[in-house]
Amino acid sequence: MRTGSYSDSFFGLVQLTRWKEYIPFVVPLTIVGALLAARPNGTDLDWRLIAVTFANILAVAYAFMINDIEDAPDDARDPDRAARNPVTSGRVSIRMGYAACRLVALVTLVLYALGGWWVLVIGLGTLLLSHMYSWRPVRLKAWPVTDIVSHSLMLSGLLLLAGYFIYHDSPGIVWFVAAAVTLVSVYGQLYNQLRDYDMDVAAGLNNTAIVLGQANTRRVMYLSIGLALSCLLAAIIQGIFPIWLGLVVLIGLPVSMLFRSQTDMRGGKVIDSSGSMQIQGLVIFNLIISFWLVETLFVQVFVS
Repeated sequence: MRTGSYSDSFFGLVQLTRWKEYIPFVVPLTIVGALLAARPNGTDLDWRLIAVTFANILAVAYAFMINDIEDAPDDARDPDRAARNPVTSGRVSIRMGYAACRLVALVTLVLYALGGWWVLVIGLGTLLLSHMYSWRPVRLKAWPVTDIVSHSLMLSGLLLLAGYFIYHDSPGIVWFVAAAVTLVSVYGQLYNQLRDYDMDVAAGLNNTAIVLGQANTRRVMYLSIGLALSCLLAAIIQGIFPIWLGLVVLIGLPVSMLFRSQTDMRGGKVIDSSGSMQIQGLVIFNLIISFWLVETLFVQVFVS
């Protein structure tokens, strides 16, 4: 497999990270974890949140990088995937890709360590799951149940907990919030598997959606959303979110309508009505966390 110039390889490595696909949810997940820990315990946000936010971004980048490297032979069968995967297209060699992964992993662990011992442990777990998820000798994503569990933890629950454990080590009711975002990620992964169902069957995969079948996969998808909302409601009732955030939700609903799309979060054609609402939900989530962060910093700087 040939590679082009150094500049072409560099931009190929940037493409390998697929950063556009996850920064809009990794950043707010990390911040909400920190806010849930800091404010109730009278702790000020500090530079550690920045370090751990970058660590979470790099951890997810690692997951996407190792996935595309390991999936390069499979992606070669599909023209669209082959064009998207810089390893398959020849812009990045496998050796260069793995070298970049090792560097990303090292920097990620250093940044996690700046957040404290528990954050480092959570970050190490995130990186291990990210690696085992796609690494062919194990390939958790090729097995039913483990594909969903590992994906939802490394791309949601653990990211929030990394932010939380910067400032506190007893989540309590926050476990319900971590469960809620994890269940939303379960929905997302099942949605992706349902979208790629025919292609995965042709590739001989044995993931959760294939085992359940398309009809049952849809049922579990919507059940996951229902359980996530139940966990979130339990946390809201316990008062862990400021009441005024409800006003932000009301503002966010009409704002999110400006982002109506015929594609899902990954830019693919939607397979059901929930797919067209994914970007809208992400817009509302980011608005809520942005307002909460600004209010927290304002109080921290000018009031406290």
